[in-house]
Amino acid sequence: MQINDGLQPADLSLKLARFWALSGQKIDLIEQEYDVTKGSPVFTAAGKYTTRGWTEWTQGFQFGSAILQFDATNDNHFRDIGRQKTLDVMAPHISHIGVHDHGFNNVSTYGNLLRLMREGRIPTNEWEANFYELALKISGAVQASRWTTTRNGGYIHSFNGAHSLFVDTIRSCRALVLSHALGHVFQGEGDVKINLLDRALQHIKATAEYSVFYGEGRDSYDVWGRTAHESVFNVKDGNFRCPNSQQGFSGFTTWTRGLAWAMCGFPEELEWLATREDAELEPFGGRSTIEAYMLKAAKAICDFYIDNTATDGIPYWDTGAPNLHKLGDYLNRPADPYNDFEPVDSSAAAIGAQGLLRLGKYLTEKGDVAAGKRYVQAGLTVLNTLLDEPYLSTSPNHQGLLLHSIYHQPNGWDYVPPGSKIANGESSMWGDYHFRELALYVQRIIRNEPYYTFFNQIV
Repeated sequence: MQINDGLQPADLSLKLARFWALSGQKIDLIEQEYDVTKGSPVFTAAGKYTTRGWTEWTQGFQFGSAILQFDATNDNHFRDIGRQKTLDVMAPHISHIGVHDHGFNNVSTYGNLLRLMREGRIPTNEWEANFYELALKISGAVQASRWTTTRNGGYIHSFNGAHSLFVDTIRSCRALVLSHALGHVFQGEGDVKINLLDRALQHIKATAEYSVFYGEGRDSYDVWGRTAHESVFNVKDGNFRCPNSQQGFSGFTTWTRGLAWAMCGFPEELEWLATREDAELEPFGGRSTIEAYMLKAAKAICDFYIDNTATDGIPYWDTGAPNLHKLGDYLNRPADPYNDFEPVDSSAAAIGAQGLLRLGKYLTEKGDVAAGKRYVQAGLTVLNTLLDEPYLSTSPNHQGLLLHSIYHQPNGWDYVPPGSKIANGESSMWGDYHFRELALYVQRIIRNEPYYTFFNQIV
């Protein structure tokens, strides 16, 4: 991608104002039109949100979007939607033992509400705060219970089964560290106390070791920063077996949304670790060791994104998609969501841009100013592209906010409009939510408001 080195956050102020106006309209449109009897909205088809039964992993994004809208605009209408729907609908997600997505559903709702209360944005009510805290404590413990022990550690296994480590799950480590930091005691058989920070760090380390490649000769496709969506283990002896993919093209190519989840997950966990005392980290290898493997992974994957993305910062859905070669020199021009061969995935851009910005800020504060600026400017470049057409949805009839998101290309789940050869023009709950999260992150910087993190003021 071509990084705009001169772009400043304040340059995006007018675009962000338009963005939040459109965002509010989309939230209300879904509230008015979506048939809740169909289940959680997942992605759009012909501009209308629909569902797709796989797992219930997107509802927290729906109501979390309303909470973020309030955060950005102070419009109590959206605060009330987010609070009430969290109370009415989200309880089953707290105890859902069948998914690896607690950091998505519950931190986006209960977590955001508690954060806003602690920031003084929502009136403080002790019982309401206790309610949010309890939800976060239990959610983190339930997430941590999906545990597989490996030869040299362990990981939170995906809904595919005990053998399966998903790169996406690093963003659900937020649930574990919040539960830990809130003082929750997770207990197993025989009242054995299980340290939630230990499990979070083991999972992060496993992700860094197995999901991320570093150009060190691991296999024929080992290049600096590429990721595998799924890492497969032998659950009998705990040994790693092979890379795999469920939503990417193969285990030997990089599904860009999986890459983006890691781009966002590693830097935000580094930010959280910076708030902890050294003594707390000492039993798990110590700060320098922990931060070293996390920072190596974060820099590698962000470099890979920059090097393997079109000039405007928007990636295609997989860097090894089989028909990319038909696009010619596609990395040296802006992405084309309307081409005839392979879809782009704007949701990967929205998720990954936040990681670029967070990593850039982290490195700058550590004294690595040049590298920090590169990542920050890359993140701003991506956001600048997303805030304009053809990615920003301006149609009053389209329920989505971020266009050209892809859910599951291999399964053919995404809507292909008449006359097109590939899926395009549609939105997803995760794409819309992370677009809002990205916009809020930058807007708070512009307004010199408290820095936005998932743990801000909570612990």
